[in-house]
Parts: sequence; C-alpha cells; structure tokens
Amino acid sequence: MTDWNSSLYLKFKKERTQPAVDLANRLRAYHPEKIADIGCGPGNSTEVLRSVFPHSEIHGIDNSQDMIDKAMKEHPALTFHLCDINDMPGGFDILFSNACLQWLPDHASLLPWLMDKLNGGGVLAVQLPMNHEEPLFRIIGETASNPRWELGECFQPNDTLCPDEYYHILSGCSSDFQMWETVYYHALPSHHALVDWIKGTRLRPCLDALDSENAVLFEKEILRRTVEAYPVRSDGNVLLRFRRFFFIAAK
Repeated sequence: MTDWNSSLYLKFKKERTQPAVDLANRLRAYHPEKIADIGCGPGNSTEVLRSVFPHSEIHGIDNSQDMIDKAMKEHPALTFHLCDINDMPGGFDILFSNACLQWLPDHASLLPWLMDKLNGGGVLAVQLPMNHEEPLFRIIGETASNPRWELGECFQPNDTLCPDEYYHILSGCSSDFQMWETVYYHALPSHHALVDWIKGTRLRPCLDALDSENAVLFEKEILRRTVEAYPVRSDGNVLLRFRRFFFIAAK
C-alpha cells in the first residue's frame, strides 16, 4: 500500500479534527506527565492535545513518513516519531488515538496490550469511526466486491467491533471506563468532495491495487453511485452523516 496523502487528508481538517477536540475535552480532569498520540497523522490531533495539556510531554506517533513529515513541518514545536505501534514503548499516562485503531486487527488483544503500556492510573482514550452502514461506505464495499475489479482481499473492512463487544473487552482490562457515540453531519460542497473525503482513507487500498486506468474507472463508479445516494440540499451542499464511537478506559 502506498503512503498516506497528508494534503488530501487535511482537505477536511476541521471536520476530521473535531472528534479529537471532543475526546480531548473529556480528559481535562487528568494531569498527565506523558502522553502518546497514536496515529497522529499530520499533527492536528497532537496540537489539540498540546492546547489541553500545555505542560505535558506529548509524543505524536505514526507509521506514515508522509504524515510525520507534514506534522513536523506544520507543528515544529511538537515532538513526532515515525514508529509502528508494535514498537511503541510504555510508560504513558494517556494513550490517545483519534480514528486510527480501526486500521489494526484483533482489538480483543490490542486494547489490553495498550492498557499495559499505561502507568498506574493512566487512561486509554480512543475514537473509532463506526460508519459501515452509511450509504457511502456500503457503496465502497459493494463496488469493491464486484469481480470486475479483481480486488480480492486487498479491500478489508475496518476492524471495528460493536459497542457491546468493546464493553466486554474493556470490562476485562480496565478498572473503569466510559463509552459514548456522536453522529456528525458534515455539509460538503459537492459529490466530488464526498469522494475526496474517502479517497485518502477507505478508498486507498482499492486505488492502490488497481492500475491507473482502472483506478480512474473505479473512482468514477463510486462517484456515480454516490450521486444517486446523496441528494443535493437546498443550499447546494451534500450532507454526510458520520457516526463515531468513543471510549476512555482507566488502568
């Protein structure tokens, strides 16, 4: 898979950052000395953490060179590391992750492993997109499964569980936790913008697996179906409904 495209990701910086703001604001009662922002991307979520915890030692961690380069350029006062999560050290008071862990498998093992990286009394704070039933994401899955594209197993759904399953996992690995959901409604200026939203995230595995000609055709098919599924509103915008799941778990 090719590297992430930070510029495309940041095309919707405000919308992508708001969940990080909402999650970080839930942590204001804590006084952490050391924080890791797992999957920090271009540093927008790390900057949010700095605004909430100006006196903490904060490390942005990501396995994308493009994202880390962008983060270091845009936020030179912050600290970033090119690092796979499997190589991440421990000793943190807060592990923060905004829209990252859905790319990692086996959450039943991953979450207890992350809890073990915390100091006593530390917290794991996570936001996960939980949007598989939204028409846009159904369209991607249905289109990718068409044998015409010969995508095979290159397209995999994000590895999110249902809230009941997260409740079961967190019950077994944390001393206390809270879970909640928020549905965001994003007014985007066009159907092309709707496709751009997913082009840098969920469409990446598909587009990477196709040659240039078929990638263009595949994207056009997604756009065609998106136009059918999402009406243009009275103000000319297209409305994207986006469900996100949050939890904060204490060690």
